[in-house]
Amino acid sequence: QVQLVESGGGVVRPGGSLRLSCSASGRTFSSGTMAWFRQAPGKERTFVAGIRLSDRNIVYGDSMRCRVTISRDNAENAVQLQMNSLKPADTAVYFCAAYPRNLRVGSIGSSTIYTDWGQGTKVTVSS
Repeated sequence: QVQLVESGGGVVRPGGSLRLSCSASGRTFSSGTMAWFRQAPGKERTFVAGIRLSDRNIVYGDSMRCRVTISRDNAENAVQLQMNSLKPADTAVYFCAAYPRNLRVGSIGSSTIYTDWGQGTKVTVSS
C-alpha cells in the first residue's frame, strides 16, 4: 500500500496558476500509475490527468485539457500537476490516486480502478 499526500492547493484569482504536488511513500515509485482527479461540491469525481511512471505515458481528461501538465519527480517520489488559466469552474478538491501497475491507456481515467487515494487539497478560484 502507498501513502499519498497532496499539497499546493489554495485560493487563486481567475486566470492564475497553481502547482499541486502528490508525495508518495510506502513502495517503489518507479512503477505503476498515478493520476489526479477532482471533485466539486455536489458533483461526481472527474479525471484530470494521469501518468504511467515507467514509460511516462500521459493521459489528460477533457475537463482541463490544454491547461494542465502532469509530471513526475522520481527523486522526490512525487507527481505534480501544473494548472494554468484557472477558472471559477475549476474550484474543487483535487485528489491524487495511485495503482501499483501500469494501466492500459484507456483505463487511466477510471477512478474505480485506483487502489490508493490521498486526502485531497482544495483549490478555490475566485476574484
